[in-house]
Amino acid sequence: MMEIILKEDVTNLGHKDDLVKVKPGYGRNYLIPQGFAILATSSARKVHAENQKQRAHKLEKMRLEAVAVAEKLEGVKLTIGAKASSTGKIFGSVNNIQIAEALEKEGFSIERKNIVIKDAVKEVGSYTATVKLHREVKVNIDFEVVAE
Repeated sequence: MMEIILKEDVTNLGHKDDLVKVKPGYGRNYLIPQGFAILATSSARKVHAENQKQRAHKLEKMRLEAVAVAEKLEGVKLTIGAKASSTGKIFGSVNNIQIAEALEKEGFSIERKNIVIKDAVKEVGSYTATVKLHREVKVNIDFEVVAE
């Protein structure tokens, strides 16, 4: 196993600036050449430790801001209009773009990539979407799809 420091978030491996152990081939042949990671040498570890110290304060501030937004989002209930058939099936589906636009109307500027809807919304009814505001802060938002 080799130790590396991630320069970016890598799915199923870790977040930016994490110190992780990977198989040597994965690190040498993919992560390092693609610019996702650097080798965790002693000098790189010292730089990493200093950066972590400086970043910890900034990250805590961002987390507190995310918590404040999460508290405001707690009570929000969205209504999204969609063209629907007489049986309640909607034409197309409701996705994170419509949720982001509805949140924008409510005064929240949230990127659509941070909104996750578990199941495809293809019928009129009540659903829940998860909004990721921070690595540790997630909020569930209830929304209702109504026929226009």
